Amino acid sequence: MAATLLDKPRTAPVRTPRRRAGGGAGSPLARQQRRMFWPFAAPALLVYGVLFLAPVGYALWTSLYRWDGMGDMQWRGLGNYQVLLKDPSFRTSVGNTLELMFVGGTVTFVISFALTLVLREMKARLFARSVLFFPCLVNGMVFGIAAGFLFSPTGPVNQALHFLGVTTPPKWLSTDNLLPMVLGTLIWTATGYYTSIIMAAVDQIPAYLYEAAELDGANAWQRFRHVTLPCAWDVISVCAVLWTVSSVKIFELILLFGGSSSNYPPVSSWNTALYVYSEAFPQATVPRLGMATAAAIVSLLMVTVATLVLRRLMRRDPIEY
Repeated sequence: MAATLLDKPRTAPVRTPRRRAGGGAGSPLARQQRRMFWPFAAPALLVYGVLFLAPVGYALWTSLYRWDGMGDMQWRGLGNYQVLLKDPSFRTSVGNTLELMFVGGTVTFVISFALTLVLREMKARLFARSVLFFPCLVNGMVFGIAAGFLFSPTGPVNQALHFLGVTTPPKWLSTDNLLPMVLGTLIWTATGYYTSIIMAAVDQIPAYLYEAAELDGANAWQRFRHVTLPCAWDVISVCAVLWTVSSVKIFELILLFGGSSSNYPPVSSWNTALYVYSEAFPQATVPRLGMATAAAIVSLLMVTVATLVLRRLMRRDPIEY
């Protein structure tokens, strides 16, 4: 036979071009994405720069001066920061801020996880979730008024303690108990909020994962540890960051629980937000905006470092299901 299987083909094989996932750098899709990046991203970057970066830059510049907001600015360099480090009121404020951040966050998320463990097994969990979320809708002033009524020396709480045989109930609204009262109110209002977010993530976990765990003999705690936590870890880490940021900005609760129309709360209950407010709007002296902005910059650095460390510690490989 003139033609055999070993004969070379007379024409070169047709090679199909390799297609990369999502298109290559020169693909029409990539070119379209590059053309549409700045038209869509520029407005958001402009708003971010005007409303966040510019005020932070101005605050950083102001923190290097002595300024009362009306007269000329006097250069101090890092003098405001050196005064902050030596100021016992600022050190107390930083300590209270860290206590609210870590102690309050730990208690809040432990309670939220416990409620998640219970609510997942409940039939009326949507109603229970709504009840838990309700305190988030209430203004902080209501809690201040309610605390003054409930925990006054002749209030319902002390009356109930007297009925149970407690002759000397605690002085709930005294200066020593002010920060624990603020912390308790903060935990009460935040627990329902974070429980609702975590429960929304738990609702997305497929039921067959829990069924497989039950077939393997896992109890409720083991299902929570080996199924719920890993599958909802991304949402939990976001909640932890939200708590870290929000705990630094607590202001109205401390002012309502310990302040009045003419006096600030005692220094032992201050956090960094209240310290900044007292320096910017003092009651008997001229404003010290340089000190106030320096304290605000330190607070911003503190929450930035805490957020970066938290994100680093909670980083896990995503689980696809």
